[in-house]
Amino acid sequence: MNILLGVIRNELTDLKMGLNGELNQTAAMEMLLGNLLVNKIPEVWTDKYAYESLKGTDAWFIDLQERWDQYFAWTEMWQMPKSIKISLLFNPMSFLTAIVQATAREKNLPLDNMCIQTNVMPYYFEDVTAKAEEGYLIHGIFIEGATWELGQTD
Repeated sequence: MNILLGVIRNELTDLKMGLNGELNQTAAMEMLLGNLLVNKIPEVWTDKYAYESLKGTDAWFIDLQERWDQYFAWTEMWQMPKSIKISLLFNPMSFLTAIVQATAREKNLPLDNMCIQTNVMPYYFEDVTAKAEEGYLIHGIFIEGATWELGQTD
């Protein structure tokens, strides 16, 4: 995340300086400007540093801000948060693998016998007040063509 933010900051600063006449315009600056004008994430960001996304530039930057907010809040706590928005992680599978490994170590169980079990809980993220008794709570899972059924609302 820090590398990605540094690359974005440097390239946008150079582009601003190029547009102001403080730097010579380069082909990379022109390509960056062209991508931003057509609401496309520049390939130089997505090829090496960024996560896969089909979002346009405006939605992508909002998503990037949410990711940064989650990481920053997580580092401020120095402990696992009550719930992680898994869709904001760069590599969600590595997080799930870490959960399996930590649980195996904590309970002194063989790692080969561990598996991931997912239970859909009947409440929204905003309703989470305590950590899970066992395992970890995640939110931000999306499904296409369907919705979660959380029960009857009166």
